[in-house]
Amino acid sequence: MIGVVYLAAPDNSPWAWGLYNAFGFASAGAVVLGVRRNRPRRAGVWYWFAAALALWAVGDVVYELQYFSWDWESFPAPADVPYLAAYPMFAVGAYQMIKGRISGRDRAGLLDAAIVSTSLSLLSWSFLMRPIAIDESLGLLQRLASLAYPAGDLLLLIMVVRLLTTPGARTASYRLLIAGICATLVSDIGYAVINMFTLYTDGLLDAGWLAMYLLWGAAALHPSMRALSEVAPDRAERFTNRRLALLAVASLLAPIVLVVQGLTDPASIDWAAIALSSVILFLLVLWRMAGLISRVQDQAAQLRALAHNDALTGVPNRRAWDLELSREMAKAVRSGERVAVALIDIDHFKRYNDTHGHPAGDRLLKEAAAAWRDQLRAGDLLARYGGEEFGVLLIGQSIDTAVAVLDRMREVTPQGQSFSAGVALWDGHEIPEQLVARADEALYEAKHEGRDRVTAARAVAPAR
Repeated sequence: MIGVVYLAAPDNSPWAWGLYNAFGFASAGAVVLGVRRNRPRRAGVWYWFAAALALWAVGDVVYELQYFSWDWESFPAPADVPYLAAYPMFAVGAYQMIKGRISGRDRAGLLDAAIVSTSLSLLSWSFLMRPIAIDESLGLLQRLASLAYPAGDLLLLIMVVRLLTTPGARTASYRLLIAGICATLVSDIGYAVINMFTLYTDGLLDAGWLAMYLLWGAAALHPSMRALSEVAPDRAERFTNRRLALLAVASLLAPIVLVVQGLTDPASIDWAAIALSSVILFLLVLWRMAGLISRVQDQAAQLRALAHNDALTGVPNRRAWDLELSREMAKAVRSGERVAVALIDIDHFKRYNDTHGHPAGDRLLKEAAAAWRDQLRAGDLLARYGGEEFGVLLIGQSIDTAVAVLDRMREVTPQGQSFSAGVALWDGHEIPEQLVARADEALYEAKHEGRDRVTAARAVAPAR
C-alpha cells in the first residue's frame, strides 16, 4: 500500500520520499521479525540481509538530504557509501546460505554457475563497465565509484546463479528471495543503462526497488524460510534439458559479444576480454564434460557390478558363476590345471528363518558369505547359487585338498550354524552342467547322511 501511494505521489515530493524511506526500513525490520518468528537454524544469514537492506534505506535518506537540504551536485556523494557497502553484505549472506544448503562437494553446480557467471561478467564488462573505464572525462574517484555499482550488481548476479544451481528446497521463500534480487538487478542495470545515454529523472525504476524491499520482507516472513538454508539431502544429479540450454546460451555469449561489437564499432573490439572469457569458458566446459564422463563411467561400473554381484551378500551371482566356471574350464584345457566345484547348502535354513525372522536370515547369509570368502585363495570363487545355496570354484587343488578347504569353511559358519556340501573334481571332458550335476548329487548325499558334512563326488567312470 505504501508503495502504491509513493508511486502515485508527485515527483520530488518530500512526503513521497518519506514513504519510500519507511518502506526500506520496514523491509529490514520485516527480515528481523521473520527471523524471530520463524527461528531458522542459520539466523545469521538473514541478519546479513537485514543489515544490507537497512544500509540501502540509510542511503536513501542520505540521498534525500543531499537533494533537498545540502544541494550536493558532485559525484561520488555521501549516499554512495551506504549504497555500496550493502552489496558485499548481500553477497556474504547469500554465500552463507549457499554453503549451508550443500552437504558435501557440489562440483557440478559450482561449474555450471562459473560458466554462466563468466559469460555474464563479459556482458557486464563489455557494455556497462568498459565504457566507464575508458571514459577520460571521469576522475579516478568518479571512475572507481561508477565501476563499483555494476561490480556490485555482478556480484549479486553471480550469487543468484549459484543459488539457482544449488540443490535444496525450492520453497515459496526461496522464490521470493530470488525475485527480490532480480528486481534489484533490473532496476540497477536499467538505471546504469539510462544514465549512459541521458540523466535518469522520471522515477519509473523506483518500482523495482520498492518491489525489492517488499519481496525481501515477504521472503523472511514466510514460514518456509526455515527450510531455505537447510542442508539438501544427497541425491543423484540430473542434467536436464533446461540446464543444458542455459549452459549452451552462456557458452555462446562470448562470440555474440564479438559479433555485436564487430557490427557496431569494429575499431573498438575488446579482443582481450573476449579472448580471456572464451578461454575460461572453454576450460570450464571441458572440466564439466570430464565430470559428466567420469560419472557415466562410474555408473557403468556400478551397473556391471550389479549385473554380476548378488545384492544381498555382495559375492558374485549365478550369472557370474556360470561365466567364470566356463572360463576356468577353458583355461584348464590349455594349462592342465585341476578344477573342483562344490555346492554348499546351509542346514535347516528355513527353520532358522521361521524361528528368527527373515532379517536374521539375511544377516546370516551375509555373515556366512564373508566368513567363507576369508578361507579361500585369491584365485578361488565363492558365488551365491540361489537361495541358501552357494557355489565354490577351486583352481589347482586335488579332491582331498578341496574337501579340507570346505571343512575349514564349514567350521567358521556364523551363528552356530552348519552346512552340507558336495564337491566334484572335473575329469577334463565334462561340460559345466555335468560337473555341477555331480557336485549336486554329492550335496544330496551329504544331506542324506545327516548333514553338517562335506561329501566328495564319485569319479567319472572311464569310457569304454
